[in-house]
Formats: sequence, structure tokens, C-alpha cells
Amino acid sequence: MLDLLGSFVGELRDAGIPVSTTEHLDAARALVAIDLMERAVVKAALSTTLVKDETHFAAFELAFEIFFASVTAQAAADQLDGPEHEPGEPSSQRGSEGRGKGGGGGASGEVTQEELAAMLFRALREGDASMLAEGARIAVSRFAGIEPGRPVGGTYYLYRTLRNLDLDALRALLQSAAAGEGALPGSLSQRLALDDASGRIDQLRRAIEDEIRRRLVEDRGASALARSVRRPLPEDLDVMHATRDELTALHRALVPLSRKLAMRLARKRRRGHRGALDLRRTVRQSMSTGGVPINPVFKPPRPAKPEIFVIADVSGSVASFARFTLLLVHAISAQFRKVRSFVFVDALDEATRFFEGAADPADAVARINTEADVVWIDGHSDYGRALTQFHERYANDVTRRTSILLLGDARNNYHASQAWVLDDLRRRARAVYWLNPEPQSYWNSGDSIVAAYAPHCDAVVECRTLRQLERFVGTLA
Repeated sequence: MLDLLGSFVGELRDAGIPVSTTEHLDAARALVAIDLMERAVVKAALSTTLVKDETHFAAFELAFEIFFASVTAQAAADQLDGPEHEPGEPSSQRGSEGRGKGGGGGASGEVTQEELAAMLFRALREGDASMLAEGARIAVSRFAGIEPGRPVGGTYYLYRTLRNLDLDALRALLQSAAAGEGALPGSLSQRLALDDASGRIDQLRRAIEDEIRRRLVEDRGASALARSVRRPLPEDLDVMHATRDELTALHRALVPLSRKLAMRLARKRRRGHRGALDLRRTVRQSMSTGGVPINPVFKPPRPAKPEIFVIADVSGSVASFARFTLLLVHAISAQFRKVRSFVFVDALDEATRFFEGAADPADAVARINTEADVVWIDGHSDYGRALTQFHERYANDVTRRTSILLLGDARNNYHASQAWVLDDLRRRARAVYWLNPEPQSYWNSGDSIVAAYAPHCDAVVECRTLRQLERFVGTLA
């Protein structure tokens, strides 16, 4: 079990979940202290000791189901004294006799389709977990068609199995049994019975998923399967190509991320600056050393907060990245002396007014999409014109306290770059940074003119994910 735990922790780290050595040891101590026959208790103990962020729990749960898919309670207890195989080794090499190829066994050929349906109905209606597991085993053996050695995650096998089980008929039988005779269509009892039946069908689906996963682990090993089905954490999602569900996960991740960044910036500013020399106290303290100021005394630090000017391309190709960056910067705006936002497509407009007095920065970003004056002619990005407008209107507001963040992919649709604007702003400002949401390998391809702007920036940073954005914003103090 301890070697298995080590492989499991390795997978969590590979997936991006931070697990320290101390937390690994805490998890090992927890496994010694609990009953390994209780799978739910094992899962709870590991999640408590290894997971610190709720957005990471889905990745933890998937890895747990894979690595602990075929570990029986007795095997787990035996492994505490020393495993006899390498973690993640396919069970076909561990002597898993009695299951046959893919763990199918021979029972599936002895049960007819009608008998299997009756078994599953009785198991779901009575809540018999062992009978349900046996029915899932027979269904997978008969319908999944698992091919040993094929590098897949099992979704197709699940589809093939469920397609042959006629779940609609099974749900109708469960609903009728739960509602009882005489229940009127559309009545409360019928709706409750339908909810109950749907929940039981979900139990069957999970049992089949568990059986398929167990067989894939036996065939290929836990580590190989985990790599094939691994999904990125919210902070590692590519913002520009995220789906609707992934964008929702990103929004949820922004709140704890902004709190963590605010604390980090405040701590960094306190520790990274030392106050001016306190001449009077230094002279007094030097009296004990004959007037030699061996130990200088400094005044308490009063570090100045920087100003942030954000200039964001909000055209369709990079709109999602600009939205998340604006949300994050304004969520931690208390850590800066001033935050001003400017948005553009082929015309530039200051968007600071939308954030002033807004209880939720997301509401301000929504107003930008509908109210900001950012389109001049055709609604295609024109970085040169936007930068020229910024220089004409706001260049005198840029001081040595100002850090300018430019957000965009620098795809200028073959317009003039007007790179001289950045050169002038760099001389006026504390720093000029360009955050590009495209992979670096795409820069300077097609109409991308990153090379024209890069010499006039302190840094051009690939910033495709929240993790990369967090790493960059943490340097702004």
C-alpha cells in the first residue's frame, strides 16, 4: 500500500496538484491509523491530507478511482507489510488468476439478456451492492468488447455497454415499482418515483464505469491509464479555448486565486522594502561602541504601491483572456495605488468607469462588452491605432510609478504597428509588459507582429492559463 500511495502521489503531482513531502507522510500515517476495509474512509483520509484546494478535488477523485480501482481490502492490508510487485504494474503480470482476459470470467455466457435485466432491476430496487457489481461485471464482459492493450480511457466501452442495456426500459420499471399502482401520470408521486429511478440508473452507470476502469487498470496499469484520462486543473486550462463548463470552473477558481495573490503581494511588499536610515537612533545606539555605527537602525518601511494601467484587446480571438485578466487585476486592486483599464479593438476607450463602484468586477466586465466604444471601422484589431490614441490622450498620466500591462496576441491585421508609442511609454513608465495568450511557437506567424513590439517591452510573457497569469501578477509588487 505504501508503494501504491507513492505512485498515487506522483500522479497527483504530474496532474498539477501540489503535494509536499510532509503531506505525503501525513497520508501514510493516516493509512496506518484507519480501517483499510472501508474504501470511503481511505478516500476521505487521502483527500484530507493531500488536497488543499476544492477545485483540485475532481482530479484527485479521478486519480483515486484509477489507482485504487482493483485493490481489495485484503490486498491492501497485505501490502502494508511490503508489496510483491511494482506499483502500476498490470495485474496480468501479478498473477491475477481466476478472472480471465479483461477480468471477464465465464459467467456472462451463462446468463441470458432477460436474466441480466432482471438481475440489474432486482439489485437496483433492493439496493444490493454486491449483486449490482456482479451484474455490471457480466454486462461489461458481454457488451463492452474491451481490447487488451488499446490505449483508451474507456468512454467508448461505457457507451457500448449502456447502449445494449436498454436503460429507458429499466428506468420505467424502477419508476413503476417506486410509484406503486394507481399513481396518476404527472402526479407528485410519479415525479418522485422518476427522480428515484434516475438516481438508481446513475448507480448502475457508476458501477459499470468502475468495472471498466478496474479492467483497464488490470490490463495496462494504473499509471498508464491515469496518463490517458488526465484532465487539466482549472488553473492549467487554456483560457482562449476553454469550453463553457471550463470557463465556469475558471470563474470559480478566480476568487481564491485573487485572495492568495493579494496576500502574497502585501507580504512581498512588506518584506521587500527597507525603510530609510534612522540617523538619530543609529547615533544613539553607537554610543555603546564608542561612536562607531556598527548596527544601523532603519525607519519602518513605507513601500509605495505601484500604479497599473491595463490596455486590453477585447476582440473575439482574445476576449476571454482579456476578461479574466481584467477580473483578476481588479479583484486585487487594493494592492495597487491605482488601477486604470483601457480596452480596444480598432478604437480605444477607457473602461475604468465601469469598475468604479461595482460590487462585482464581473458586472463591470459584462458592461464593457456592451457599452465600451471600441469599434471604429470594421471591428478588427488595430494595435497601432489603439496605441496612438492611448498616447494622445493618456501619455501624460504615465509616471515612474506606472506599470503598463498590454494584453493581446499582437495580430494586427497588417495595419501599421506604431511601435514608437511603446518606446516612448517605456521611457515614461516604471515597466511595460506584454501578456500574450498564444503559445510562443505561434508568435510572429501570419499577421502577428510580436517582434515589432518586444524590443520596447521589459518582458513579453506567454500567458495562456491562470497559473501563468498568477505567476506573472505575483511579480508586480
